[in-house]
Amino acid sequence: MLPTDFSPRFAATCTDAAARCYAWIGENILLPALPEHAASPQPATPSFSLPQADALISALGQPEADYLIGDRAGQACRLLFWPQGDAPDGYALHNLRAVHGSLDEGDFWIAARARQLVSWDREHRFCGYCGTATFPAPNEVARVCPNCHQRHYARVSPAIMVLIKRGRQLLLARSPHFKAGMYSALAGFVEPGEACEGTVHREVMEEVNLRVKNLRWFDSQSWPFPHSLMLAFIADYDGGDIVCQPEEIEDAQWFDIDALPDLPTRASIARRLIEHVVSEMRAA
Repeated sequence: MLPTDFSPRFAATCTDAAARCYAWIGENILLPALPEHAASPQPATPSFSLPQADALISALGQPEADYLIGDRAGQACRLLFWPQGDAPDGYALHNLRAVHGSLDEGDFWIAARARQLVSWDREHRFCGYCGTATFPAPNEVARVCPNCHQRHYARVSPAIMVLIKRGRQLLLARSPHFKAGMYSALAGFVEPGEACEGTVHREVMEEVNLRVKNLRWFDSQSWPFPHSLMLAFIADYDGGDIVCQPEEIEDAQWFDIDALPDLPTRASIARRLIEHVVSEMRAA
């Protein structure tokens, strides 16, 4: 989650050389390279630092986007984006998920905000109403059409996640795109007209053919891959036999809390949800 010392704001230009810099080339974050002796940082130890904006602009030229995206502890936070290119000498490109734990936790989530804004900025270069090229509003997260004056705001897609309990067991499933052996809680996007609770019941039935009851709220998390807002619930099993939805669910099983499979990383709310429920069940 965004750190408590961060205040989101937006400006379409930023020239503050002292700003905290969150730089992107395409889909990857650009960070100063680690010394060779520290090329494999320990996941729990922040190792990467943020780059200097002026040095990157000198090496790569003017970015496609150079935005102010907030302040952290009174210091401006600056987003730089180049659509393509290679990392200059002394820098390296990384998948954002891969640097969780190796980048300061607060900076990781500010970088996640930056990534979401990059996706929005690139997806709304032209007006969806009339096709005219848009431009960034000067002081809010919106792109404006100069022809029909429509404003296109950053997209946020709500999605539910639910962990189902049955005695000492948890229902965990894996999608075909998960890494080998990893399982997680069920998840799915909220449809137009649905309440989140309705989405939980629908997704559970669609994905694994089960009924659930006693829904309890757990927590929420922004998940910028590319623009989800995860809404996590806990539920009790209420009947049915597991039938996996083709193409969506590769496997789903009941796991004893003392014999869990590989789980998602701690960057994901899924891991916090599972650990929270396991802790509650063991304490009961």
